[in-house]
Amino acid sequence: MAGTEPTYDVVLLAEQALSDVDAHEVVALHEELETDQEVVYHVLIPVEDAAARVEATLGTLGAGEPLVAPAMAMSDLDIEEVRKECVQRSSEALQTSLAKLRAAGAEAEGHTVDEAPVDALAKAIAAVDGREAIILTRPHLVAEFFHLDWTSRARRKLEVPVLHLLEHETLVEQSAGAGEGVTGA
Repeated sequence: MAGTEPTYDVVLLAEQALSDVDAHEVVALHEELETDQEVVYHVLIPVEDAAARVEATLGTLGAGEPLVAPAMAMSDLDIEEVRKECVQRSSEALQTSLAKLRAAGAEAEGHTVDEAPVDALAKAIAAVDGREAIILTRPHLVAEFFHLDWTSRARRKLEVPVLHLLEHETLVEQSAGAGEGVTGA
């Protein structure tokens, strides 16, 4: 953060690494902010649950032919190794995201989170006195329909504006799409 200067803190919860398009779109949202405060982005990247990943993989392996035994048994997998891979992947996504935001001219910091993403978002908003939250995900039609997605849950939990953006799409593409796109505060 910039010295003693007041900042306008935005907490960004991203499902995966930001692309150049994502970073430019996020930064563009605050370019004409009517304040003398510097905008600081606090990026959160969730660490995928290793056990859930293994279970999903095993379910996929056995889904094609239910009478055939899975190619690998759960005991053959090293959950700790999968966990390390998940942490590494999330750390790389975080570093990529921070680099993309900084290349777009923003001040950015962040970390990976092991807890439920919306809980981590709420804690980060409180910790930095965040003024708004941005959630960047790919479309999750079923979860969004039933309002179980991160954005819907965050809007119920937080007392700051929450903006949902679809990753790898410009704001123009999102608003021109077939009903997906941006969902506002």
